[in-house]
Amino acid sequence: MITISESAQSHFGKLLSQQGEGTNIRVFVVNPGTSTAECGVSYCPPDAVEESDITLPFNGFNAVVDQESAPYLEEAEIDFVTDQMGSQLTLKAPNAKAKKLSDDASLVERINYMIETDINPGLASHGGQVMLVEVTEDGTAVLQFGGGCNGCSMVDVTLKDGIEKQMLAQFEGEITAVKDATEHEAGEHSYY
Repeated sequence: MITISESAQSHFGKLLSQQGEGTNIRVFVVNPGTSTAECGVSYCPPDAVEESDITLPFNGFNAVVDQESAPYLEEAEIDFVTDQMGSQLTLKAPNAKAKKLSDDASLVERINYMIETDINPGLASHGGQVMLVEVTEDGTAVLQFGGGCNGCSMVDVTLKDGIEKQMLAQFEGEITAVKDATEHEAGEHSYY
């Protein structure tokens, strides 16, 4: 589930040697499966380990993961790197924003994964998001914009030059068009 480099294991060992006996590390995801997902590592004293937690053994310590975070930490990597700027721990969790897809995932699951991992993080910087409403029989992906995208004057550019191009390329032969179903008229439903 999680790979921890030798240098990171050594670093954790040094840090944990200064903590109470039996203290390990906890690796977790806050807001897993969303565009605001954040990963973290903290100390985990023995009394903070839950029965449902997953315990992963490493060199001289354990990494503890809660059940909710576990699927989002598949393929996660923790490293300890040193360069001219100093030393730092890095945590890469490519599935934190969405669960890893199975090899036989449906088109809708793959589109939703793309939206959560590739599209919504960019839209979130402007207070917006998009969701898939449906994929029609003729292969049109119907999207609903929300937040800062609702009522935005640039939504057509975002849809045609950004999202549609990306989706048509990634789902070539499966998606024929991308359509916006959002009511963008200015009013009480608009973000601004």
